[in-house]
Amino acid sequence: MNKPAVYDYIITGMGCAGLSLAIHLSRNGALQGKQILLIDLDKKEKNDRTWCFWETEPGPFEDVVIRRWSKAWFHAEGFSSLLDLSPYTYKMIRGLDYYRYALKELSSNPQVEFLYAPVERIQQAGDHADVMAGGQVYQGTYVFNSILFDPPRPEPGKYYLLQHFKGWIVETDLPAFRTDEATLMDFRPSQEQGTTFVYVMPFSENRALVEYTLFSPELLPGQAYDEGLKTYLHEVLGIHQYRVVEEEFGIIPMTNHRFPKHAGNVIHMGTAGGQTKASSGYTFRFIQKHAAALASSLLHTGHPHDIPAHFIDRFYWYDSVLLNILHHRTLEGSYVFRQLFKKNKAATILRFLDNETSLAQEFRLLNTLPQWPFMKAGLRELVKG
Repeated sequence: MNKPAVYDYIITGMGCAGLSLAIHLSRNGALQGKQILLIDLDKKEKNDRTWCFWETEPGPFEDVVIRRWSKAWFHAEGFSSLLDLSPYTYKMIRGLDYYRYALKELSSNPQVEFLYAPVERIQQAGDHADVMAGGQVYQGTYVFNSILFDPPRPEPGKYYLLQHFKGWIVETDLPAFRTDEATLMDFRPSQEQGTTFVYVMPFSENRALVEYTLFSPELLPGQAYDEGLKTYLHEVLGIHQYRVVEEEFGIIPMTNHRFPKHAGNVIHMGTAGGQTKASSGYTFRFIQKHAAALASSLLHTGHPHDIPAHFIDRFYWYDSVLLNILHHRTLEGSYVFRQLFKKNKAATILRFLDNETSLAQEFRLLNTLPQWPFMKAGLRELVKG
């Protein structure tokens, strides 16, 4: 039997954003009497990434959280602290576990169909939207797109940095890691190439993910990431004998470019919809909040537009100010983060990074940063609007 070409909802991209929306729709009942098509070229059979995030309560993907920490180290020149993250728990999900879990759950829903084909075009077509995939056209009342087809074009007054990272899962013969303590940020590596830090997520005493991360305008030569990881393992962790059992590499845009939220019946999600926080690259929690809001709006109103904004203007301004600082290297990023973690409670910083603090909390937090450089950057960004 041929699959119907017309659907109520089409999701293009079966990564974090696409699968998260499908799960929220399936669980909240918004798919009752609907047909949904998910399209992606990739069958998601590899562990291509790891998500680390913090929550105060169990989240929608709690069953595939592989590790949790209530304490995490922060290191920078002249300051080290084992942070008490409460009431937050720092969590880790491996991409492959997430894909398998979501796809298994969705496959049991008869209202959900899958298509593995390249998405070639998405466009508004009257009162609906069309998707060209694998040479065929599929029609949806709404299309939810998480594919960033083209990087944002440079605009005057906008900043375009990259968060780029390479991670190794390493194994050692002798115990080398404390399983109850993660490393949230370690800025002790050289800052010559830009804001550079490493985080360490232990699975066991003998196994951990070690990720070398930079904020900078350009990527490094491939070998430079390996050298950064080797140097950190040898000189900071004191580990000389180890095996690299898995690798991952990723690039996240850090920009105050305003990504379009929707165009007619096409709704953008994930990084393509502006759900990546410009100043930090954190995405997972914003995707979950956005997916939950979209699903709720569809259930209660029949359309996806009645949702709260998670990236409100003052947080957009905060992000733009930090990008200004990082772009011009007015201050080193390592110094900015050191001041934040040295003079504020970890929970306040995490809440701030989630765009959930009050104005009073933000005033106290920002007052712990070097005032003159931030005032100048802030005024510049206000003038730009």
